[in-house]
Amino acid sequence: MKSNYKRIGDYIKVLNNRNYDMKTDTLLGINIDKYFMPSVANVVGTDLSAYKLVQKNQFACNRMHVGRDHKLPIAKSKSDCEFIVSPAYDVFEINDTIVLNPDYLMMWFSRKEFDRNAWYYTDADVRGGLSLSSFHDMKLPIPSIEKQREIVTEYQVIQNRIENNQKLIQKLEETAQAVYKQWFVEFEFPISKEYAEEIELSEVEGKPYKSNGGEMVWCEELGKEIPRGWEVKPFTQIVTLSGGGTPDTNKEKYWNGDIPFFSPADVVDSYYSIYTEKNISELGLKNSSTKLYPMNTVFVTARGTVGAISIAGCQMTMNQSCYAITGRNDMNQYFAHQITLSAIEKLKNEAVGAVFAALVTKNFDSQILIEPEKILIKSFGKKIKPIYDYILNIVKENQKLSELKDLLLSKLATVEG
Repeated sequence: MKSNYKRIGDYIKVLNNRNYDMKTDTLLGINIDKYFMPSVANVVGTDLSAYKLVQKNQFACNRMHVGRDHKLPIAKSKSDCEFIVSPAYDVFEINDTIVLNPDYLMMWFSRKEFDRNAWYYTDADVRGGLSLSSFHDMKLPIPSIEKQREIVTEYQVIQNRIENNQKLIQKLEETAQAVYKQWFVEFEFPISKEYAEEIELSEVEGKPYKSNGGEMVWCEELGKEIPRGWEVKPFTQIVTLSGGGTPDTNKEKYWNGDIPFFSPADVVDSYYSIYTEKNISELGLKNSSTKLYPMNTVFVTARGTVGAISIAGCQMTMNQSCYAITGRNDMNQYFAHQITLSAIEKLKNEAVGAVFAALVTKNFDSQILIEPEKILIKSFGKKIKPIYDYILNIVKENQKLSELKDLLLSKLATVEG
């Protein structure tokens, strides 16, 4: 161990500040990915005065399930406002921030190697918890405060870029959904030249359909008017649903190849998934029921996290816990994705109070949706494609930035100065 490695417990102070004066009722938990989040605990009727207070630049951690999760949920508060956490959590702060920078310490806690080390220490606990003394005995390198600040600045530049990209992705996704809603829910798609000529009103070309006198017809199945020429069909007659499979897990030659293998664990917050936890080989593909799906195939999880949706950011295979969705009759995948979002949202709204253990084909059969005219679907695809392409490019950039961030974290072990 290098001489600049120091015992964590010598640089922190455990706090026990309780919410006795009921300063706040903002209760947060700690995500497994090491950030504070709104608590999911039901605290109706609970006395919150015993809960622990957390202030800016203080830390909280949950040592109870490290052995099970292989991670230590720990987070640093960035908030200017106090909040509370479970009485079971440890809250602590750094003794002297001129010696140890809080952001530098949080970087150390974010390392995969730190979690592996924490998990190793749980061997002494039959319940898989990390004892406070073991946590205190863990060590980290502490270079000069100037060096720490330099490292933190470099790290935060990358992290801020990732966060800004995530915000941009969210805006782009909202834009794509707004266009879909305008065209296919509110029926305000731009009037085509052909339709304008048909009704002998050339001046309405390009203007919103419904608000400019576009012809509507009554639809009994939906109980509302829809544009003339549109059809109403079960979801499974608009798109094609396909399945997946898993190569024999006992045959190593089927795994760790170059072919991404999508499962519910690979769902992300943005539209596109470009990384999978597992890969299979060509042999695994040939000797199983899984299929190689093209980029932009829409995946819907049928088990586990039911109804989560991702788009394949490259060619991918898929396990049997998902459906692959592709458009029929040369339908572009951008429309197929948006109509899938609508179908799943409709399913969830209809199932209020019910819990889906799994999605089956009949669930999709039950969804009666509008299929617009082909020329309009094609026009929508052309309009929306640049947005999807931009989203995919940003997702790829964030993947590279995350790899750079992990590299920077891994180098902390050898930091000097």
